[in-house]
Amino acid sequence: MIAMCGKGLLVVDVLVWVMQRRVVLADRAERLRKELAEIDVEVARLEAAEVVIGQFIEAERSGQADDAAVAEELERVTTTPGVGGMLLVPHREPDMDDSALPADYQAIMKIVAAASEPVPAKDVSVELGRGTQPGQVEPIRDKLRRLADRGWLHRTPAGRFTALPQPSV
Repeated sequence: MIAMCGKGLLVVDVLVWVMQRRVVLADRAERLRKELAEIDVEVARLEAAEVVIGQFIEAERSGQADDAAVAEELERVTTTPGVGGMLLVPHREPDMDDSALPADYQAIMKIVAAASEPVPAKDVSVELGRGTQPGQVEPIRDKLRRLADRGWLHRTPAGRFTALPQPSV
């Protein structure tokens, strides 16, 4: 038996529409996930470029741009994770500790680890001295998500973050 809905549509028609809409949205979500992954790679490359350029500018200001130690440091920075598509935040493995992370990620890890309960990105942003405006919180939220995606933190369904125990070797 087929029931009629308010405007004369059959329940079956509504069900078909819902299913079609779900498929369309699932496809769109997958495309957006791929686009976001590409954006994450580009952000990692820009973060690495920012480090290199910042160090070069500092060396220029101090008159050490041609110093062998500066050249060595620039070489180290340009060949570490985050350069040329390499991961800035590596996937966590049993023998890794926070020292494998860039300094800004280490600071985030310390804040989350020190919290007695799951923390939202806004609280981490405030602890880092960034503020609570969306433009200040979203970069921190992105870093927290990246840490969670790569096994360093746990993300709760409510979007808060907790530290994970150190993996056993």
